[in-house]
Amino acid sequence: MTPAQTSELNSVAYSDRAITRANRALRCLPFRLPLFATMRDTSVSLAAIAGSEGIQNQYTERSLPELLAENDLTWLIQVGVLRREVDGQGITDSFRLTPLGRQCVAQAVANGGVFPPATWRDRLLNALNRWLRLPL
Repeated sequence: MTPAQTSELNSVAYSDRAITRANRALRCLPFRLPLFATMRDTSVSLAAIAGSEGIQNQYTERSLPELLAENDLTWLIQVGVLRREVDGQGITDSFRLTPLGRQCVAQAVANGGVFPPATWRDRLLNALNRWLRLPL
């Protein structure tokens, strides 16, 4: 079996609702595609995302306080886009993409290398999902 066939067998089929919710969350948060492209290959620490480091690394649109960045990343974990990296000592402050996240990033790369801008409806639905924790 070739590596391509193996990866096709290991791919996960997600519902349209899950993909839509994940793409909406990615569009509504202040993170840029280079962050997720890096997370495809390696884990990224919170320190590289928060503050001025995030802007220098082209990971964020603006400087984010560490608490806000962690809250937004935690939301992406709950949506299923990210996971926390674990080492021998336990959970770290680093993040990686999940298979759902990889699929969303691949779609964005195929559509010109950017996430489409969030509409007011996207922002409202994302805020409601986040506040109420609804599976919409």
